[in-house]
Formats: sequence, structure tokens, C-alpha cells
Amino acid sequence: MDPIRNIKLRWLHGTLGDVTYQVARVQLWRAAAHKWQPAINAFRCETAIKICVDLAGVDKTSIDLTVEPQRVVLSGTRETPEPADGEGRAVQMLALEIDFGPFERVIELPAEVDSEGAHAEHENGLLWIYLPLKK
Repeated sequence: MDPIRNIKLRWLHGTLGDVTYQVARVQLWRAAAHKWQPAINAFRCETAIKICVDLAGVDKTSIDLTVEPQRVVLSGTRETPEPADGEGRAVQMLALEIDFGPFERVIELPAEVDSEGAHAEHENGLLWIYLPLKK
């Protein structure tokens, strides 16, 4: 068996690419690509390691999770949180504290896990990763 297990939560692959504002197909500006790291809480239990990842506003189709014997790699994309068309167009930026765009988080594990038994659940903006300890 392959010691690395890739849990696919993403059904449609795609990347954010360049952030642009276009008028009549003329690119006015381009934002630099950056990767942000989502916050986590990690717990070592008797039989497993459990990791909770804060991914508010991230659709589960935009999450890739790779489980290796001693590390977890989490990546994906969060779309820019901004007012929708029905709410009116923003005229002034008051604060911009929510990270968006591509993200990646590598979590080194303190013990070897059974990647075949790993699973994840995405609910209410939290991704829970269950990693059974190797016996």
C-alpha cells in the first residue's frame, strides 16, 4: 500500500490566478500571488490525532488534503470576500483582514499515523481531520 493518502475534497480543480479588474478587456492592475496559512487546533488523543482547521468561507470543493505517515499537507483557495452585486458596489475599503486566494498549511505530526484510516469532515467553516495513530 502507498504510505501517502490523498483525500480529495476538491471536485472541480482550478486556481485563483491573477486578480484583475477589467474594463473592455484592458487589465488595469495585477495583485501579487501569496499563500496564506489557515489557523489550526491540533490534539493528540489516545488512538488518533485530530486537527481542526479554520476555513470559513472556503467551499469543500476548493480543499486538497494529503495525509502522509508523519505530516499533513492542506491546500486550496478562498475566493475574495466582498459585497455581492445585490448589496451595492463598495465605494471605500474600511478594513481588509480576511485572507483570501491560495492557501497552504503543512502540519508535521509528532507520531506516525495510519493514512489509510484518515478521514475529514467539513462543516460550519471548520475542517476536522481524523488521523488514527499507527499501531
